[in-house]
Amino acid sequence: MNIHLLAVNIHGIIIVNESKSIVREGCCMRESEIIEFKEAVTDDICRAVVAFANTDGGLIRVGVDDSGTIIGLSDMDAAYTRITNLIRDNIRPDVTLFTRYETTDERCIYVHVGEGTAKPYFLASKGLKPSGVYVRQGASSVQSSWDQIRLLIKNADGDSYEAARSLMQDLTFFTAEQEFGRRGLVFEPEKYSALGLFDESKKLFTNIALLLSDQCEHTVKVAVFDDEANTVFRDRREFGGSVLRQLHESYEYLMLNNRVASKIRGLDREDREDYPPEAIREALLNTLVHRDYSYSGSVIININRDRIEFINLGGLLPGLSPRDITSGISQSRNAMLAQIFFLLKHIEAYGTGLRRIFALYRGEANQPEIEVTENTFRISLPNRNVVRTSGSGTGSGTGSRIGIVSEPKASYGIRDHVTPQMQSVLDYLEEHGTIADAALPELLGVKRTRAYLVARQMLELGLLQTSGRGKSKKYFRRNS
Repeated sequence: MNIHLLAVNIHGIIIVNESKSIVREGCCMRESEIIEFKEAVTDDICRAVVAFANTDGGLIRVGVDDSGTIIGLSDMDAAYTRITNLIRDNIRPDVTLFTRYETTDERCIYVHVGEGTAKPYFLASKGLKPSGVYVRQGASSVQSSWDQIRLLIKNADGDSYEAARSLMQDLTFFTAEQEFGRRGLVFEPEKYSALGLFDESKKLFTNIALLLSDQCEHTVKVAVFDDEANTVFRDRREFGGSVLRQLHESYEYLMLNNRVASKIRGLDREDREDYPPEAIREALLNTLVHRDYSYSGSVIININRDRIEFINLGGLLPGLSPRDITSGISQSRNAMLAQIFFLLKHIEAYGTGLRRIFALYRGEANQPEIEVTENTFRISLPNRNVVRTSGSGTGSGTGSRIGIVSEPKASYGIRDHVTPQMQSVLDYLEEHGTIADAALPELLGVKRTRAYLVARQMLELGLLQTSGRGKSKKYFRRNS
């Protein structure tokens, strides 16, 4: 049998016999983990290139049928041009640095594909998801799973969640644009790389982009309870979208639940909110900026009559203790997110938030509490208007804690649920008797949605009654 040397490459010595059946080391060649045959130029070539680049590399022989018989290509120039265009235009990230082309006397084109360094590679038309990401299994190019995609990203991009490529690439940034614009800052594609929203290719969004986007899948869940054990729900909300939107909407809802206690001293009435608004703000910011977003769970905020608990996923970074962070030592888990919040003037540069919280409670009988476990971080703000006696703390006792406080002994009535905004409405009604629904936003100095929430809560508490509908709707005080 006469044989002819065809090629010598990383896959070994390839030879062809007289019947044009490819032979390697004296055996008929078959498709394998590193070899794919294509009889003609089709779009499926891109699928094989993606699979090889995502696995260990391989060789695509175009002009060879599934049995290994050389068929040849009728128009080599057209086939070569189409193959190179397909690979360049239809695969992301750019895989051309890992591809090499070879033509043979048998009118075949060999596409050598090396293992890529920017995995996962995917079909541009399908996106970074299982239907677009392929890996090599045996002699087949198969769709990957979500777990495989995550592992490929982690291995390629490292352990930094923020800098890793986002699994979602169809992102919009309406909230971010508004927030940046409100601060007089420019938020447009030309600035994305500087903010860390693009990977090194400047074409794919990172996870920090996902957090700022309107499609962010992480949420904040707030629950209001009627009992200290947090078992009887009074209300619950979930806030999603951009983390910037979550910040504003969560804070607004928390302030609606920040009740006011009043004391009469002579002719003067002294009002004091249950929680310093600045402490709520700092605790919320700390929770959003420092949570571990590689977990899929939500931030949890629990409110009951004696405290607000902010619970996020991810404990402290290695080497830090609870006392370290209250002393002002700061090491951010999400440095890029912290920098963006700093640009937007939401946080200070040197981690002063927790120190500020404790300063706001200076002189109070009850102090904030921090509890850290391996996978969670909890900060509890005590209600300043609840008198506590000595006894056991409110923490679970399963982690490191500082600022331990005792259980409360107090009772609340309807008046204890009245917020400053609610009191403004009541004061107005005391003088005028009624107020039109359309006049509430102006009275409170808020948007219509916020005014609606205030009115609804007052109705639920039995503080208000209504008459009329639509434009004629009015509120008046419910008779005691």
